[in-house]
Order: sequence, then structure tokens, then C-alpha cells
Amino acid sequence: MQKYLAKSNPPETIQEHTDNLLKNYQTLKKLYPEINIDWYLLELVCLLHDLGKMNRLFQKKVGNGSGVGKEIPHGYLSVAFVPYSKLEDLGYSEDEIQVVYQAIARHHERKKDFTEQEWETEIEKLSEQWETFFYERLADNADYSSEIDTIYFYPEARIFEDEDTVGSENFKNYVQLKGLLNRIDFAASAGIDVELENDFLQESMEHQLANFQEKNAAADWNLLQKYMLQHQNENVVVIAETGMGKTEAGLLWLGNHKGFFTLPLRTAINAIYTRVTREIVTDKQAQRVGLLHSETYSQYLLHEENTEMEIDEYYTRTRQMSLPVTICTLDQLFDFVFRYAGFEHKLATLSYSKVIIDEIQMYSPDLLAYLILGLSYIDKFGGKFCVMTATLPGIVLDLLHDNEVDFIQPEEKFVSERVRHRVEVVHTEIDSVFIKPFFHDNRILVICNTISKAKKIYSELKAMFPNKKVRLIHSQFIKKDRSKKEEEIFEDGQKDNPESCIWVATQVVEASLDIDFDLLFTELSDINGLFQRMGRCYRNRALDVDTNVYVFDGGEKICSGVGQFIDKTIFMNSKKALEKCNGALTEMKKMEIVEQIYSTESLEGSKFYDELTQALNYVKSFDSYELDKKEVRSKFRNINSITAIPATVWQENKEEITSYMEILARSSKEVSKKEKMIARTNLAEFMLNIPDYLYKKSEGEVHRINRYETVIEFKCDYSEDIGIIMQEKQKESLFF
Repeated sequence: MQKYLAKSNPPETIQEHTDNLLKNYQTLKKLYPEINIDWYLLELVCLLHDLGKMNRLFQKKVGNGSGVGKEIPHGYLSVAFVPYSKLEDLGYSEDEIQVVYQAIARHHERKKDFTEQEWETEIEKLSEQWETFFYERLADNADYSSEIDTIYFYPEARIFEDEDTVGSENFKNYVQLKGLLNRIDFAASAGIDVELENDFLQESMEHQLANFQEKNAAADWNLLQKYMLQHQNENVVVIAETGMGKTEAGLLWLGNHKGFFTLPLRTAINAIYTRVTREIVTDKQAQRVGLLHSETYSQYLLHEENTEMEIDEYYTRTRQMSLPVTICTLDQLFDFVFRYAGFEHKLATLSYSKVIIDEIQMYSPDLLAYLILGLSYIDKFGGKFCVMTATLPGIVLDLLHDNEVDFIQPEEKFVSERVRHRVEVVHTEIDSVFIKPFFHDNRILVICNTISKAKKIYSELKAMFPNKKVRLIHSQFIKKDRSKKEEEIFEDGQKDNPESCIWVATQVVEASLDIDFDLLFTELSDINGLFQRMGRCYRNRALDVDTNVYVFDGGEKICSGVGQFIDKTIFMNSKKALEKCNGALTEMKKMEIVEQIYSTESLEGSKFYDELTQALNYVKSFDSYELDKKEVRSKFRNINSITAIPATVWQENKEEITSYMEILARSSKEVSKKEKMIARTNLAEFMLNIPDYLYKKSEGEVHRINRYETVIEFKCDYSEDIGIIMQEKQKESLFF
């Protein structure tokens, strides 16, 4: 028997690799038998997907033979072994057999750069290898044919999404079969389990309740949490005020199922991950709960319970979506809505998963559009979702209905009678002189719409109180300084902290930090953002002062940022609604105002509405497989900034920065993957995102690390107190 390799480093035969796939196939079938898949066909494509690798040119590539000619991607050759006669005898339809061929041919997305004649020639050559190939587990599940009937497959063929019921069902079957084959194959290649069982979360939640009861014998799940527990098998949209225990509610709804917990901001995700792994799932976290965003590896390095030996495997499990619970950003999960080549494994996974969407009101119009479309696909494919939010824009419900998404809503909102905020509307621009007399042995939070406005107010307050603690936080700090500031504002923002302080901030604190200041002074942005900002003051305590929130509405002018990144229509509607908000403001009133201002009727004609509907139509306009993954990543993230290191920071830390670049420049034979990941993580500590408009106002020097990576040194000054300081006066208007 001839030995044919599937991989060369380390050497692994086609049979050995396929054994690993079948092991993962059995794991998936055992843990999730309810998946809507034909299990025989899934086993069949696992058996056949790599048989094309026995061709001479592939074997030459892995150092196991010789040959001359043009190598055809092995998936296109593996289709020669589909036992179509057996499938016909078993009663499979023409469409179902096409799905098998397509799943095998395209299990790796490769650009077709060969002719049909070249493909046919290579398939004919496989007959020689087939005679010397033996794999007992194939039995009668492989049948070599040198000619493939075009009714089943030809290289240009694709299975597209179709509005027609039969076509739509065929597309679903293809996504499921190809997507699950990908998951099983990826796991086998990575040497990990395709899925790890969620047999712990329900018990962990019971332990959490028992912990509450140790402090208070009468403690029980609240009405929101009980509702979610009772509706575990349904798509749910619930509105619940801040402090109602939405995290616990979401985890109770998830139960012992595979699930994804999504939030809008990385800082919020990091906080939830830390809390879940330290308070709820306190054992075997690396097999149970993952964190998925663009900085996953660096976050894993920060958690001391993750030993160095297991971080790589933990990271791989997380990236491969093998963990029972994953806390992640939207872009890591919902980019499948573009149906790019290779998206299928995500949607196939979501077809048997439950997805928790927290704080939906925080998403920009384009991300909200992707979210709506993503939920419609999850619903159609059999997955489940719950949306939990403190305030729900009315347009969201209309869009879910328009896209035929099935969900339930409780008759009542989960809101208490307590009053946490008493508001005074100030009809001027935000003013440090107005704020000054309020600072005396207390903790004040000031939130501005733009960085330039925040810097101005900070400088003025710093001058007024030179011996007091006055701090500034926004997005234009390098990562390590931003992290320090987040830790510091978190400590200062605890209600039992006796130290007086003033923090001046931008939108970065709206939903990412669990802080509770005594007084809030804020510019009006939009009503939704305003209520998020209010949540940073008297977060979990009843009102015991005359006024704790002062909102500057701009007076005769508009506030900073309006007309740029703050929708002018929504701002003006918010300003009008605010006229009725002087005085005590209940949580129910907040929710009603958001529903009204963000209703479809109120939004029509606004920039927000136009961007939202355009994004929906834009994504729907693409045919399946029209885009590649790289294009989708840039569209989905709406990249409008440059990652760079300020020149001042570069010069002050040149030796350390250069040392990390040198590690990244070395070959994989010289430096391990782990060392490179650590170097990349450490290098990122000196970086920040500079908006395009600002980047164009100065210069950037590009330093090459290696063939694929560069680092930009941005010509500007920098202060750890103020952030970026441009060397020439210009207009800054970034929201964050």
C-alpha cells in the first residue's frame, strides 16, 4: 500500500487526518444531535474531502513524491470519489447530491486558476493512485470516476442563495454541510476538539444564587431573570433598566447550550469576561469560556489563571469557536451577513447556538443593519437569540418584523419605580465656570462630545484646581496609558471612594465602565447617548440630592460634534424632548422617550435612517460569494483610522519598540509563535488609532518590520495627561 500524506509538518497521512475528522464528527453528533443536518452526508464529506491530495503534484509539495505540471486545488479533485450511484439509490435528489460535490470541492476557498481540461486531466491521473490507496473506513462510501456528470458538478458551478423556496433550502443545506465540514476539518488540523460540552453553566448559575443567599437568605432571581429562564427556547427581546442583572439574565437564558455573548465595546467585553470567569464559571475557564475580539491573545496574557503552556491552545479553541461560551464583539461573528467565500462555518455554528445581544442601542446605523440581517439568518437557520437592552429604539422592532424575524416580547418592561436622576437643562454650551462651584469633596464626571472640547474643559478645570485631582480620558491615548486611565477612573468612580476628583471624558465612558459618580455635567449628544451617560452617575443608588445631572443643550447653538458624527435631526428632536425632562426622571420615562425619538416615523429623513436603510439594502444587494473575506473585514469594521505610534512616544521608547520589531522580523524557525504574539502585544501598548482626517494633517513615517507588517510613526507630540498634541492648530472632532 502506497503512503499518501495529508500534511508534512508533522507528517500525517490522509487516513490519519481523516480519522481525526471522524472523531470530531462523532463529538459533534453526540453533543448536538438536534443540528439540522443529514448526518450521513456530513460523515461522507469528511471521508472524501481530502482524497484528492493523493495526486502526484500535492505529494511532491509535501515531500512525498514527484510530478510535473500544474497543481489543481485538492478539493476539486476529491469530487472524483463521490459515490453518486449509491446516493441515487439511497433516494437523494439531484440538488442534495450537488450539495455534496460542492461542499467537498470548496471546503477550501481557492481562486479557480485552471481550465476545465486541466482539471479533467488531473482527475484521470488519479486512477493510478486510487489503485494503491487503501482506507478501510471508506468501505463503499467512495467510488472513483474519471468523468463527472455536469448535472452534479463542474468547476464553475456554485450554489447561490435564492428567493425561491427550493433554492433557499438547497442553499441552507449547502451552508450547513460545508460549514460543519469546515469546523470539523479546522479542529482536526489544529489538534483540538470541534466542540467542548456545556455541562456547567446551569450549575454555575445555581451556585451564584447560593452565594447571593449566603449574604441575604431571601435573595432570589428577579422578574427579568425568571422570565429569561422560562423562555430559554425562544427568541426574546427584553427591555430592562441598568442594574437589573442583565448579564445573569442572559446566562440563565443560555443555560447548558452553546452560546455567544456580544457587546458593542471591547472594554465592556473584557469586563464581562473577567466577571464571568472570576465570579460565575470559576473552574476550567480555558475549556469553558472564551473572549473573542481583535486583542484576545493579549487579554489572555493578562489573566494569571491562564498558564503559559495552555494559552496557545486556549487561543486556538477560542478562534475556532469550540468553546461552550464565547464573549465577543459583533464583527467577529456577524460578518457572515456578507456571505463572502468561506462564511459558512460561522452561520452553520450559529444554527445550533444561542446568541445574546446586549446594549443594542449602542450600535451605529451600519452595524445595526448587519445585526438585524444576522438575526434574520440565525432565526431561519434554527439558532436562537435574545436582545437585552436598557433602551430600545423603536425602529429596531419594525426592522425585525420587516425581515420576518420571529421573536417574543414580555408585555411589561423590566423597570423599577426608583428615581436615580434629577436633571437640570442648561441652555448654553458646556462651561467650566458653571461647573467650578459644584466641586467640593465630591466626585464629578464631565462628558463632552468631542476630544477638542474635552481637552478645553480639562485644561480650564485643571487651571482652576491646580492642587486637586483632575483627569482626562478619551480615545487618543496610547493603549497602555488608556488602560491605566480606565483602571483609575474605575477606582475613582466607585460610590464608596472617599477621594474627591473631576474626570473629563468623551463617549468612551458611556457604556464600557461600571462607574458611579456623584455629579454629571454633560453636553447633549442624542437622547440615547445622554441616558447612557446618566448611567455613569447614581448607577445603583436612589436619588438623595436635589440635582445630580446637568445637561448643556447648546442654547441658541448646537453642541460640538452635531452634524458631523451626531445626527442633527436626532439631536434637535432630543433637544425638544429634553424640555420636558427638567426635574426627576424615571426609568420608564427614559425608555418611552427613546422609543419615541428612535421610532421609524421620527427617524425618517434623518441621516441615521438613511445610513441604516442604505446599509441594509447594500448588504442585500450582494450576491453570495461576490466578496472575499478581506473586503468584508474592511467594510464591516468601517475602518476610518490609522494605527500608529506618536513620534514623541517613539523617541522616548525607541529601544523597547525596536526590540519588539526585531522579534517580529525573525523567521518562525528562530522565534516561536508565542514569542511573536507577546512581542506584537507589547508593541501595541505604544499604539493608538488616529482618525483619517487628523492623519492627513501631518506626516507618518513607515517603518517596515517584515514582508507583511509595518509600523507608522506619526509626527505629533504626545502627553500622557492630554494625549495627542498636534504640532499645528487644527480642528479635532472625533466623537470618542
